[in-house]
Order: sequence, then structure tokens, then C-alpha cells
Amino acid sequence: MNTHSVALDTGIVSATRTEALKAALIAAVLGIGLVFLTGFAHSLVLHNGAHDTRHALSFPCH
Repeated sequence: MNTHSVALDTGIVSATRTEALKAALIAAVLGIGLVFLTGFAHSLVLHNGAHDTRHALSFPCH
């Protein structure tokens, strides 16, 4: 009967988990900030930003 044991380096696992948590937190803060800032932006500013982006990406808009 063959038995195999796998040793996990818990330092690597916890570092990976910490990095993933850090990245998720940064993404959440940036996402909430983006929603918050666009929520208070003037509608003309948002339209002009979207309009210029559409032209830069060669999408028709009119």
C-alpha cells in the first residue's frame, strides 16, 4: 500500500491569501470611489467623457 503525504508551506499559502485580500480591498475602494465620484459629477461632464471615449474607440454615437 502506497501512502503519499503532501507538505504545504503555510507561509506561501497565507502570503498568497494576504495578497489576494489586499488586491480585493484595493479594487473595492477604487470601484466605490468611481461610483461615488460619477454619482456627484455633472451630467454634461459624464456625457462628454463618454462621447470622447466612444470616438477614441471608433464607435458611432450619432
